Amino acid sequence: MELEQLKSQLTGFLKANREQIFTAQNLADGLRMTDSQEYKQVVNALNASVRDGDAIDIKNGYQYNKNAGYTIGEYRANDKGFGFVKYDDELPDFFINPENTLQAMQGDTVRVSTLKPSPTPDRGPEGKVEEILEHAYERIVGTFSLGSEARNMIGELHLSDKKTMNFKVLVSGDGLTPNDGQVVVAEVTRFPDKIHPREIIATVTETLGYKDEPGMDILQIVYSKKVPNEFPQEVLDDALEIPSEVSESEWAGREDITEQTLVTIDGADTKDIDDAVVAWKLDNGNYHLGVHIADVSHYVTEGSSIDAEAYNRGTSVYLTDRVIPMLPRNISNGIASLNPNVVRLAMSAEMEIDPQGNVVNHRLHTSVMKSHARMTYDAVNKILEGDVFVQDEYAKLVPMFKVMGELHEILYNMRKKRGAIEFDAPEAQIIVDEDGKATDIKLRERGTAERMIESFMLAANETVAEHFDKLKVPFLYRIHETPDADRAKSFFEFSKALGHPVVGDPSKVTPIMLQKLMEDVAGDPAEQMISTMMLRAMKQAKYSPDPVGHFGLGAEYYTHFTSPIRRYPDLTVHRLIKWYERHGHGVQAQEKYASHLGKIGEDTSSRERRAIDTERDVDALKKAEYMMDKVNLEFDGVVNSALKFGLFISLENTVEGLVHISNLTDDHYEYDESHAALIGRSKHRIFQIGQKVRVKVLRVNKDERVVDFVLVNPEDAPTTDIRVASKAHGKFGKGRNRDERRKNERRGKSEGPRPKRAPLDSKQGHKQDSKRNF
Repeated sequence: MELEQLKSQLTGFLKANREQIFTAQNLADGLRMTDSQEYKQVVNALNASVRDGDAIDIKNGYQYNKNAGYTIGEYRANDKGFGFVKYDDELPDFFINPENTLQAMQGDTVRVSTLKPSPTPDRGPEGKVEEILEHAYERIVGTFSLGSEARNMIGELHLSDKKTMNFKVLVSGDGLTPNDGQVVVAEVTRFPDKIHPREIIATVTETLGYKDEPGMDILQIVYSKKVPNEFPQEVLDDALEIPSEVSESEWAGREDITEQTLVTIDGADTKDIDDAVVAWKLDNGNYHLGVHIADVSHYVTEGSSIDAEAYNRGTSVYLTDRVIPMLPRNISNGIASLNPNVVRLAMSAEMEIDPQGNVVNHRLHTSVMKSHARMTYDAVNKILEGDVFVQDEYAKLVPMFKVMGELHEILYNMRKKRGAIEFDAPEAQIIVDEDGKATDIKLRERGTAERMIESFMLAANETVAEHFDKLKVPFLYRIHETPDADRAKSFFEFSKALGHPVVGDPSKVTPIMLQKLMEDVAGDPAEQMISTMMLRAMKQAKYSPDPVGHFGLGAEYYTHFTSPIRRYPDLTVHRLIKWYERHGHGVQAQEKYASHLGKIGEDTSSRERRAIDTERDVDALKKAEYMMDKVNLEFDGVVNSALKFGLFISLENTVEGLVHISNLTDDHYEYDESHAALIGRSKHRIFQIGQKVRVKVLRVNKDERVVDFVLVNPEDAPTTDIRVASKAHGKFGKGRNRDERRKNERRGKSEGPRPKRAPLDSKQGHKQDSKRNF
């Protein structure tokens, strides 16, 4: 049966029985699709219904979606009263008139009805907010100030979240009474309404400390992003019940690989070591690669309090001066960490790889292992570079590291040949003092050792994904979909306008097309510009039960297997491997996870984005803090984005700031969308991505996490023959036609920087651990 036909049949049945919950097994039995291949078809059709919004998957199975016919999305507020609802990564947002917002706030999850359909493909429909399903700011964080003119109110809160700074937050006396200047957590008891559209009432539930205390700035962001940062006592108590050493009874049924010369290679400050590697050359000319991962699932059992908290966190969060772990530290840094010279339980992926980089044989199994050395990237880089002193120190391991270096080159060339796209943007390491204040920013360098471990982890992840995809059983994958045809077409046109046409059909874009383009522009002034715009054309990587592959890596199969200490999807993958090993691959075995892998993928993807947003906000905060004493100083920078309201400039140390268009006073500048450039109307100077500039620091606001620049020598900018079509009344010019302005606003055109996307996984760097985003 065709997927669409099957999906329609299943959706119709669920709709007719909308109050009931059905497992995939129930539905497959009803259709008499009972063999393993037919069962997988039913699961795929159900997951498609969930994606389309016709059904929902819950813990016990599938149910008809009562919101079918409506659209669920995230509300994005505009200061002028109207708003937009984002409901799809590719389609234009809903436009919501001021009278139809239901006083929704930024970030609220809302249910929207359609008032007018999309008039053109590039303009979204007009909608009406019918219901606020979830408030983004049920809990808020801010600095308390005593006193308020409002009756029965004890004070006000100054919010640390930029998106809510325009709201007045009154504090009622029903909760705690904090001291003036304390940072507090408050529960909202009254949201904005028609009578009080800019007013919130809240009750203080927790005090965190005083605003100027060390670390309080980061803690405010952590709380405002709703990142769980303290383990419940039950979880800590249960974690203490886990032994600190592997017992003899736990060896049963596992392969003993303690004599193999496994080593771990990580950053010098890494405490949670979850992968060990070993390699040797085989007699037939192939290579043996062993990737051995901490068996976290042995200790974190499904349904336990520790498991529930790990799911709630989704991932460890790596901040400037701290790590918020997914698991209690006696697990993540203790029994599950592959510390040197101690016995540990592992999940092993052993691969035989030919000289072309193909995995010709593999085995997945549980094991007992022992790390023979705790290596750092720095030490291994020195060994591979020929440092005789470090080679002497690790003389017994040097031959293996040389074999690893050879194998890495083979794997790297294989990925390059198939079209993997390399985005090697600079990555900052923010140095802080004992009080947490930013004192320096350094660029991290990725040497051969970092790239080598990247190659080995990628190989293991691909091998595991291919193994289970070919078995045709429900599984959890890390996917990166092919770019949308319209977005790809826009990027192709942009690249062509810069004199670098992409060879190929944008409706059938492949990684090799984009890789070839990057090779063509290497060293060209347009390289950074094209690289940046290419990245923005990509979709987000995410977790899903659908094995659609990984576009950025050029991989047909991909999952996350290598970091179960810090990523819940990896923990899930380990459980799946064990489950199928013990119970086979039949329909009954498949039923165990089939109905809720989609939900796990959706939730863990969302929590990954929460972690990334938190990390970026903390980085922005600390970078602004570092720049506070540098007002009026000059720096060299590069245009990172050109938008209609100004230029975002990145300094060599990765600090980003804005040159607002009001500070471009040498001419009247207009935005040319096709070239992503600001162009002067009279003097025809052009500013676009990748262009080098000299800037002076104009203003720094740490609380708002912003740095403002002004150009030092705008007259040094190149001129262009490009002429922007005259718009008589530009938004920042003199008297733009109001209807034209409103038309652009209704199209959902961005008034801010385009949001940074989730990692594509082709660039694996991270300020705490270069393997975090494999």
